[in-house]
Amino acid sequence: MKHLTGLYGLPAESLHDILDLAAGYRAGLRQETPAFNPELGNKRVALVFFENSTRTRFSFELAARHLGAGTLSFTAASSSVSKGETLSDTIRNLEAMQVDAFVLRHPSSGAADFVSSITELPVVNAGDGTHEHPTQALLDILTLREYFGRIAGIKVMILGDVLHSRVARSNIFGLRTLGAEIAVCGPATLLPGGIGEMGIRIFTGLDEAIAWADAAIVLRLQLERATGGFIPSLQEYSASYGLTDEKLDRLRKHLPVLHPGPINREIEISNHVADRIQPPGYSSSMLMEQVTNGVAVRMAVLHRLLAG
Repeated sequence: MKHLTGLYGLPAESLHDILDLAAGYRAGLRQETPAFNPELGNKRVALVFFENSTRTRFSFELAARHLGAGTLSFTAASSSVSKGETLSDTIRNLEAMQVDAFVLRHPSSGAADFVSSITELPVVNAGDGTHEHPTQALLDILTLREYFGRIAGIKVMILGDVLHSRVARSNIFGLRTLGAEIAVCGPATLLPGGIGEMGIRIFTGLDEAIAWADAAIVLRLQLERATGGFIPSLQEYSASYGLTDEKLDRLRKHLPVLHPGPINREIEISNHVADRIQPPGYSSSMLMEQVTNGVAVRMAVLHRLLAG
């Protein structure tokens, strides 16, 4: 694996390899004082972020540091990009500074594949447009595997704005490769055309989707889309598709709930569902598990790309 720009086409063996390595790192992170071998002690990772980020940026930085690597942080607003520098020139300048890998987040779909075509250094896609976000999907899959003990055969419902979600696409590719059953749920205006042809179930009613699912991945409703004609209003969306205790309790269905963040509380997910760590109740929030697993997964990816 030279780059990780997406999960589409990545074989199950490669996914299991990353997840198994990440599980070992996750066990280390559970220790009171985590200790890891500085396997990447002579490496430098460039974090090239053209979009804002909290969880992804910091988890990559921590992942690199746990493995002994140094990091260089790039933000578009404070760089020469504001003066008109192109993406390819930015990458070539960082290459000339002797970095060893790029972690790229960019608002344009395909940006990570483009960068991988102009450099021999490893490229990790940290989210590009509405294309893919592979490490987010890997941490989601690791979280589900820890909960269920397997991925094959579980039923995962992806709820919300699937149309604009790079997280949804990577999860669909990865989960299907590992044998999970996938369903999407949301208003028809927020579901990609032809998605049913991929063998994915489609629910336009949340009750039916909850009754079918073993787990739920709730997507962020991109509030900038609310005025673009995709949904009538935030209130109506929340009433129909917001995941709440009341809806789960009514169906008496227990669900582990994941969310890539950031959360729009009381819109796509209620405070109680987002924050509930343990029963009683019919949901278990996996959100903090996802954050910790994000560090472990990104450690595994950096190790595989830089240490072999």
